[in-house]
Amino acid sequence: MLDWFANANPVLQATLAGVFTWLMTTLGSALVFFFNDINRRVLDIMNGFAAGVMIAASFWSLLAPSIEASVEAGWGRLAFFPALVGFLVGGLFLRGIDYITPHLHMGKNKTDAEGPKTKLPATTLLFLAVTIHNIPEGLSVGVGFGAQELGLSSLASAMVLTMGIGLQNFPEGAALSMPIRAEGASKWRAFQLGQASALVEIVGAAIGALLVSQVTVILPYALAFAAGAMIFVCVEQLIPESQSHGNSDIATIALLVGFGVMMTLDVALG
Repeated sequence: MLDWFANANPVLQATLAGVFTWLMTTLGSALVFFFNDINRRVLDIMNGFAAGVMIAASFWSLLAPSIEASVEAGWGRLAFFPALVGFLVGGLFLRGIDYITPHLHMGKNKTDAEGPKTKLPATTLLFLAVTIHNIPEGLSVGVGFGAQELGLSSLASAMVLTMGIGLQNFPEGAALSMPIRAEGASKWRAFQLGQASALVEIVGAAIGALLVSQVTVILPYALAFAAGAMIFVCVEQLIPESQSHGNSDIATIALLVGFGVMMTLDVALG
C-alpha cells in the first residue's frame, strides 16, 4: 500500500493527504458525542499547541524550501524575494477572505462577529471562521506534495507536514463542535459542522498540488503563500484565543511543545 502511494501522482497523494487531515478533524469533532462541553483551559492548551505546530510547519516545511527553490533557480542574494512576496500575499489573502466573509471567532459573542453584517446564526458564523482558516492548511499540504516534482520536498517531508496538520486538526475539531453544541445545536449538528469545516482542506490540497506540479515557476511563491496564510491564522486567531482567558502561561507552554513536536518530526523524519 505504501509503495502504491509513493508511486502515485502528487495530486492524488495530496488529495489523499487532505482526506487524512479531514478525518482527524472528524475524529476530534466526534468528541462532542462523549462530552457536553470543553474546559476553557483545555481549549486554550489546544489552541496554543495548534499554533506551535503551524508556526514550525510554516518555516521548516514551507519557507525554507521556498528559499531553497529560489537559490536553485539562480536568484542569488535576492533568493529571499519570492519567499517574501508569497509570504505577504498569503497573509493578505486570508485578511481579504476575513473581510468579505461574515464569521465569528470562538469565545466571542455574536455582536463581535467580523466581516459584513449578517443575520446568520452564531453556529454558522463559528463554522465559517474555522473553514476560512483551514484553507491555508490544505494548500500547504498540496504544495508540499507538489514540490516533489522539483526535488525540493521528499515524500517523507510532505507526509510529516500532513501529520503535523492532522495532529493539530484533532483538537481543532473538538474546539469547534463543542462550542457549537454549547450554542444550542444538537450533538449531531455540532459534529456535522465540525467535520465539514475541514472539507475545504481536501480541495485546497488538490488545487495546491495541481498548480505547483503544472506551473513549477510558482513553487517558491506557493510555498511561502501557504506559510504566510498559516502565520496569519496563528496570530489573528489561535494565539489571541489561547491568551485571553487567564491561561496564558500553560497555553504558551503548549505552543512551545507544539513547535517542538513539529520541528522534531520535520527534521528527524523529513
